[in-house]
Amino acid sequence: MRRLFCFLAMMAVILAGCGKPDFSDAEKKTIASLALNTLPSLKPDTTNRFADVPAAAALGSTLFFDVGMSREGTVSCSTCHKIDRQFQDDLPQAVGVGHTNRRTMPLAGVARDPWFFWDGRRDSLWAQALTPLENPLEQAGNRAAYAHYIKARFGERYERIFGPLPDFSGIPLNASPQGNDAEKAAWNAMSDAQRDAINRVFANIGKAIAAFERSIEPAQTRFDRFALDLVTGAEPKGDAVFSREEILGLKLFLGKANCVTCHNGPRFTDNGFHNTGVPPVPDLPPDRGRVDAVRQVEADPFNCFGAYRDGDAGACGELRFMVKSEPELVRAYKTPSLRGAAGRPPYMHAGQFSSLDEVVAHYAKAAPSVEGTSEIHPLELSDRERAALVAFLKTLSD
Repeated sequence: MRRLFCFLAMMAVILAGCGKPDFSDAEKKTIASLALNTLPSLKPDTTNRFADVPAAAALGSTLFFDVGMSREGTVSCSTCHKIDRQFQDDLPQAVGVGHTNRRTMPLAGVARDPWFFWDGRRDSLWAQALTPLENPLEQAGNRAAYAHYIKARFGERYERIFGPLPDFSGIPLNASPQGNDAEKAAWNAMSDAQRDAINRVFANIGKAIAAFERSIEPAQTRFDRFALDLVTGAEPKGDAVFSREEILGLKLFLGKANCVTCHNGPRFTDNGFHNTGVPPVPDLPPDRGRVDAVRQVEADPFNCFGAYRDGDAGACGELRFMVKSEPELVRAYKTPSLRGAAGRPPYMHAGQFSSLDEVVAHYAKAAPSVEGTSEIHPLELSDRERAALVAFLKTLSD
C-alpha cells in the first residue's frame, strides 16, 4: 500500500509538471518578451509620407502583383513573394527573369527592419522595393520604362496620391543608370531635370509598394498562446499546451543553445548581421555579405541622405552611424525572423540547409567560416536535445 501511495504521489508530481511547466522568473521574463502581444505599434516612416495612406497602399498592392512591372511582362514582386507561402517562394535562390544568388525573404513584419535584404544594402522599405525592379535577374526593367508604364496605365491613380506626373516629352522609353549600355546612354543624354523627374516617379513607385508591404504582419502562433498562459498563470488549453519535448526545446533555446542571443524580441530577430559560418554554395558568384553592402547603401541615390527622402535627415540615424569596416562584417548576414520558419525550408541566405534539423546540426558543429570569423561555437547537444529544439521551433508557426 505504501508503494502504491508513493507511486501515485510521484505520478501526480509528473502530471502537474506537464500542466505547469517549471520556468525560472528570468526565463518567464524572456518568454514574455518573445510573445507577439509585446510587439509595439508600427512607427511612422518619416522618409515616406505616403506610408500610411490607404490609396498609396492600394496602388502598391496592384503594382506588387502586376507582371507588367517587369521587362518581359512575366515577373512581378509576387513571383518570388507568394501570398500563400509567407510571401516567399520555397526555393534555395529566387528565380525571376534569371536565377539569383539569394533566398527570398518572407515579408511579415518587414516594415520594422532598419536594413533590408540579407546584407542590408538598402536602408528603407521603399528603397528596397525599387531594387528588384531594375535587377537584371529579377524584374529586369528600367526606371524610364516604369514611369511611362505608370502614366499609361495608372496615371489618374498616381496623380491623386502623389500629384502631377512630369512632362514626358523628350524622355526616352527606356533609360536607366542601372540598365544595359543603350539604357545608360539614353539616361546620360537626358537633362538633370528629366533625370530628377523620372527618379521622383520611380521613388514614388517604391513608396507605394512599401505602403502595401507595411500591412503584412506576423500572425499569432502556438508559442504566443503558450507564453500568454504562462505569464498570466492561466491553465493552458488546446494547442497552448506544450509537450515535454517542446518545453525542453524552449529551455535550450533560452539557455544552453543560446539561440535567443540573436533571435530575440517578439519577431525573434535582433535585426543585426552575423557571420555564423554558413558555407557558400558552389557555382554561385562570390558573396561576402554585409561588408560589401555598406558601399552599396552609401551609393544608393534613394538612401536616407538622398534627395527623394521625405521629411528631414533626423530619420537617418541608422545610416549616419552605420558600422562600415569592421572585420565582423565579412560574410555576415541578417538574422532572419524565426516566426513561421518551420513552414519555409530551405534555410540560410542561399538555401544551404534543407531542414531545421540541418540548421540545428550546423550550429551544434559550428564549422569555421570560409572567410572572416564565425561568431558561433560548438554546442554539446544530444540527439534528443537537437530534436527538442526543432520541436520548439515548430511552435512558432501559425
